[in-house]
Amino acid sequence: MNWEQLLSIKRFGLEDYENANKEKRTEYQRDYDRLIFSSPFRRLQNKTQVFPLPGSVFVHNRLTHSLEVSSVGRSIGENVGRELRKKYPQTDAHFEDIGSIVSAACLAHDLGNPPFGHSGEEAISTYFSEGKGKYLQPLIEGENGRWSDFIYFEGNANAIRLLMHQFRGRRKGGFAMTYSTIASIVKYPYSSELSGGKNKFGFFASEEEDYKRIATELGITKVSNQPLKYVRHPLVYLVEAADDICYQVMDIEDAHKLHIVTTHDAKELLLSFFDEEKRAKRLNTLSYVTDINEQIAYLRASVIGLLVDACSAIFMESETDILSGSFGSSLIKMLPIQLKNAYNNCSQFASENIYRSKDVLDVELAGYRIIGFLLETFIKAVNNPNHSYSKLLLDRIPEQYDKDSKTLYGRVQSIIDYISGMTDVYALDLYCKLTGIGLPNV
Repeated sequence: MNWEQLLSIKRFGLEDYENANKEKRTEYQRDYDRLIFSSPFRRLQNKTQVFPLPGSVFVHNRLTHSLEVSSVGRSIGENVGRELRKKYPQTDAHFEDIGSIVSAACLAHDLGNPPFGHSGEEAISTYFSEGKGKYLQPLIEGENGRWSDFIYFEGNANAIRLLMHQFRGRRKGGFAMTYSTIASIVKYPYSSELSGGKNKFGFFASEEEDYKRIATELGITKVSNQPLKYVRHPLVYLVEAADDICYQVMDIEDAHKLHIVTTHDAKELLLSFFDEEKRAKRLNTLSYVTDINEQIAYLRASVIGLLVDACSAIFMESETDILSGSFGSSLIKMLPIQLKNAYNNCSQFASENIYRSKDVLDVELAGYRIIGFLLETFIKAVNNPNHSYSKLLLDRIPEQYDKDSKTLYGRVQSIIDYISGMTDVYALDLYCKLTGIGLPNV
């Protein structure tokens, strides 16, 4: 792969349109602006990240997480862009735009995630793999639909669909993003048939041909054709690193605010990233700050800065392998030993003490019940549209969703589109209304 081809301002759906406007914004900045003003992005403010949506204590939701990942991603991208310019001073590749591309991709990386955090993805998958939706398998496979798209449902693939699909009444090309920004989001660039039961793949069957066109244009190396598999666009590694950094470090800070993690444990986890000299300097700085939350925030910021520089350096060291498609790791797994041990300690601590906490489990349990019920109810409705109750339910679904698709695969996908786009609050409210637990004010 080569950088001149990988960095492209061609827009999906607008390939034949030449922009006559001479704007000061770059095309990638336009991607960023288009995302941040969109309805799907705004809805992230009411989608769970890890902890239940905040009451008196504010913790991260999908929107604040995405903004922070975007900020970190821009820093890593700008670091890499500067180093690539030094390495390839004669190339025409626009390395100065890498920070903007990565920032926009980070902003969009969670757009396809359903309500109720990661349990929402699992709830959709298990409805089809071991729940009431299993009966649909022979019917969908009988019309050559890809069943694995449903039993291994993946928020990343759903984000690609949201960005690229022409929903009814909407313009061609979905968000009409640049090819490079779209490709930078595809963390697992292969078909669900290669998921291996891990709920990791990059595009549904409905978007496969479109992604193939983008990958061909950008010169991304193809590994296999049936099932379709590519290597990653190089900037995916930067988006993934930004997400890994924020996810792990910010969860420690949130857990501290919620008193799930003690101040002592939070400090020790964050200080473990530093050698003795740097640790002493940070302890000295902490002596000037009496606010406990500010102390944790300072350490968190220091750790993020350290990891940004480390991941930038690892990318440059591995750039040749990344371009050849032979790099088989994530940047975060290649950290120097002290940083790697500290990161793994945070990950293990979070797994044992944060992600299994009562409040987090309560959200997961609620997510399973609510999403399973909504899938069952609306899939029955689209498959029996002439039933009286079905007509009432279908009137509830916005016109943009193709609920009267000629294929069962398409109808089921339209319901997943509808439910995955819901906020936690909306999904709960609709569940209560449909079950009679709560009624609208009359």
